[in-house]
Amino acid sequence: MKLIKILQVMPMACLVTLLTLSSVSHAKTVKIGFLLSTLQEERYQKDKKYFEDEAKKLGAEVLFFSADNSERVQVKKMENLLTKNVDVVVVQPVNSDAASTLVDLAKENNVPVIAYDRIINNADLAYYVTQDSKEVGRLQAMAAVKATGGKGKFVILSGQSGHSVAKAITEGVKEILSQYPGIEVVIEKNHDGWSPALAMSTVENALTKYNGKIDAVLANNSGMANGAVQAVGDFDKKLVGKIFIAGADADLAAMKNLVKGYQQFEVLKDIKLLAETSAQLAFDVATKKTPSFKTVNINNGKKDVPVVNTPVFPVTKDTIDSVVVARGFHTKQAVYGK
Repeated sequence: MKLIKILQVMPMACLVTLLTLSSVSHAKTVKIGFLLSTLQEERYQKDKKYFEDEAKKLGAEVLFFSADNSERVQVKKMENLLTKNVDVVVVQPVNSDAASTLVDLAKENNVPVIAYDRIINNADLAYYVTQDSKEVGRLQAMAAVKATGGKGKFVILSGQSGHSVAKAITEGVKEILSQYPGIEVVIEKNHDGWSPALAMSTVENALTKYNGKIDAVLANNSGMANGAVQAVGDFDKKLVGKIFIAGADADLAAMKNLVKGYQQFEVLKDIKLLAETSAQLAFDVATKKTPSFKTVNINNGKKDVPVVNTPVFPVTKDTIDSVVVARGFHTKQAVYGK
């Protein structure tokens, strides 16, 4: 009798096991589309790597494209992703206003979109993950005020026109500078593609116009700050290190400029945390889980979008090791090595 019962039970147990294995082997792999505006700046290689590494840990597949700072290319890349049955798309828009088209395309295919690093305006976004860009500008301006005594001629190098990040950083800068009547912003200019070469030209023109008497240059990113450093050196090597220059992103070139004294201030956006948070959030959205991240709401012209903010950190020559190296953003050898 016992043998009969065992024989009766065993087939069912085996059947359950086989069904379980079958469901696991045929489980759908989560596909996450990741669209970056560009890979031009050094930092975006890190965004890509950290995002892909985190998604892999979660068991998701990432389909990645860069748009080379072209709105037209970004639309084509979105169309490409949507043919590959992605579950969610994370987008860093080339243009925050024009990118609503990308969200509309995704919505037609029932694919949610998460804005990365920059908001997408007038669009039905699922989430927006970013750093506190306005704080980046505030930190730059406060450091510049301290260095100049709150007076002098300032140049503001803003990024691409239409970018929410460029707008927010510059707003943060001006919020602080407006409190100091002794500061005169002699040039405030946007630069297509966040171009270091264009930023360099802007600073060269400012130095020529004011006979080298520029006290501070505040750039929205590291690349444009490096353009400013080159412009100052080309104009008059004696001015290198005497004009306060600030950037943001903590590119390796910026760290080396800080070490040499060519640049005085930088802001580290913790890209690792930004990218990993975005990958985790995308996975949750794709698998219809309720995300655990703390959010605040921002209206993008169409709806109140839940926003996940990640922190930013001031960097000077004296804090490279404790802020940048300690977080693994650059190695000590990379920063100080020859």
